Amino acid sequence: MIDDERIEIIHQGYGSSGSYVLYWMQAAQRISCNHALEYAIREANRRNLPLVVYFGVCNDFPEAGPRHYRFMLEGLSETLAGLKAMGANPVFKLEPPEKGVVKLAAQAALTVFDKAYTAIQRNWRKQAAASMDCLVVEVEGEVIVPVRTASHKEEYAAATLRPRINRVRDRFLRKLDVSELKNTQKLDWECEDFSDPDAILQRLELKSDSPATVDFYHGGTSRANKRLDEFIEHKLDFFADKRNDPATDYCSGLSPYLHFGQISPLATALRVQHADSPGTEAFLEEFIVRRELAVNFVYFNPAYDSYSCLPTWARLSLEEHASDPREYIYSAEELEHARTHDPYWNAAQSEMLITGKMHGYMRMYWGKKILEWTRSPEQAYQLALHLNNKYELDGRDPNAFAGVAWCFGKHDRPWKERDIFGKIRYMNDNGLKRKFDIEAYIHRVNALRM
Repeated sequence: MIDDERIEIIHQGYGSSGSYVLYWMQAAQRISCNHALEYAIREANRRNLPLVVYFGVCNDFPEAGPRHYRFMLEGLSETLAGLKAMGANPVFKLEPPEKGVVKLAAQAALTVFDKAYTAIQRNWRKQAAASMDCLVVEVEGEVIVPVRTASHKEEYAAATLRPRINRVRDRFLRKLDVSELKNTQKLDWECEDFSDPDAILQRLELKSDSPATVDFYHGGTSRANKRLDEFIEHKLDFFADKRNDPATDYCSGLSPYLHFGQISPLATALRVQHADSPGTEAFLEEFIVRRELAVNFVYFNPAYDSYSCLPTWARLSLEEHASDPREYIYSAEELEHARTHDPYWNAAQSEMLITGKMHGYMRMYWGKKILEWTRSPEQAYQLALHLNNKYELDGRDPNAFAGVAWCFGKHDRPWKERDIFGKIRYMNDNGLKRKFDIEAYIHRVNALRM
């Protein structure tokens, strides 16, 4: 069963005739536990039609570079092979997806979208649906509780969203039953060969100033599941107490796979829930409440990617202290290349440059210091967001936008007033030294360079 709240008709269309059911795969780049794919399979079976699965790869996604594209292409290579094995007709092409899907929809009886939350992907779907004659259905599977079921408005903080989610959480924490595709007719649609992701990457001709690929994370559902297995076996028991410790790193490392839809949030939550671990509830709090607070923010706040998204109290406080003298002011280039006086901040920035990922606690410290070392809060905000999205594999994601905004007061409360920060929560290196073996974190990052 697919919950009704996950399904929305976004375009009625003019008829049901067509040669196949079309699924536009975009947010959920996987086969397993994919609600939109499952809905498309069931509709294809009900109509006795074959299934076409489309994916378009554009070469100009904002702030995405080779590291993001290769990670995605590695996952798509695995997904493409799986779609062929199940009898679907994959049509993966190098083209603007919002245009390519419209061509395929001309012969479709039904088109299925997976739901997205950021503006660019929502606009893609809106533009595409408006150009289609067939029925268009959007299916939501990248959160546990559908965003509009959880709330019909932007929530102030986790404290206001948590009770809304927890009231219905168990109703949505149920295994998705999988159907077998009945009509496996092969259709004559051209599909790119994605078996060599690096070859596809070369053909995309991305901007030369984009960050290079990284070898610390590789994409694909099988790799995501392996990482989840390792987390449950070796880290989950310690997650509640040690998840914030950058020296030991007891985080799951799943965020890049979640960003590209290579692993299911539902399947992940169910695996952890059934693990019978002391870390289970702490993980589900982060994974469901905190993660879906970020989705709520991006979905309901049109200014989610700008300084103006901050609560009024935060902006007023920051602006009152915008002219406060700063002991250090660094240029964008100095920050980007980790050339500051602070070895802990430099280690955090270096971890992101080298691996495409930064420990979550250090990302909070990292953002706070950019505010402290930049001439204005507006400049600091845009620089933090730019660096995060440019280098993090999970950048340009609801969690990325919410994480940067949190450093500037979003989803937080006013604290004791101080210079530069105003009433924004303050963090300093003494806190790192007091809470953690922060020198061990530096050693861990330095080891990554070897």
